Amino acid sequence: MSVSQHPEGARAELLAAARSDSWGILPQLADPDTARESAVLILFGVLDSTPAPVIDAAVAKDLDVLLQRRASTLSSHPGQVSFPGGGREAADADFVATALREAVEETGLDPDGVEILGVLPELPLAASNHLVTPVLGWWTKPSKVAAVDHAETVEVFRVPVAQLLDPATRFTSVITRDGFRFSGPAFDVDGTIVWGFTAMVLDRLFDTCGWTVPWDESDERPVTV
Repeated sequence: MSVSQHPEGARAELLAAARSDSWGILPQLADPDTARESAVLILFGVLDSTPAPVIDAAVAKDLDVLLQRRASTLSSHPGQVSFPGGGREAADADFVATALREAVEETGLDPDGVEILGVLPELPLAASNHLVTPVLGWWTKPSKVAAVDHAETVEVFRVPVAQLLDPATRFTSVITRDGFRFSGPAFDVDGTIVWGFTAMVLDRLFDTCGWTVPWDESDERPVTV
């Protein structure tokens, strides 16, 4: 049994991943001079209910990650599954403060129950011209979460990491736009599609932690923007 099959072992591997320097995964910004600084909270914890069984899981079956679905009316990344997060404000002391503030505003979580494991290198998000700093957290005292403002977030949910790692869940998303073809890792979680920036960050994080189970990258499916 690997250490990741115990929640504290998974926490230790996430802590090590936060110190990794292998995070260059996204294309360059279209206009780096005008990019908005932002942060997202990648929050792992232990499920408080029994998750769906997954065979040969690389991690503990009760390890989960917090995700949300953005409102379809938003101008940026409408309807997509994302981490809680948003733009940095002048009053934010740092990117940790930004990620926690946005998570509270969007999901209602209690930040006192969140241990910050580390701040990952900033990642360019070309589609909306943001420079995103992922903040890696561990949920020491899980609190109730739900969509706070339905104009921005329509759903908040916790996904078993073992389910995301299941090869049957994984595929390569394909988008054709303006004559260009874009592809990247994606997850089908019981019909909920996780793709784009969120899926790429999860994919790299799983690789860095040593959790990835081989999956069929040739399984390509179109996604709707």
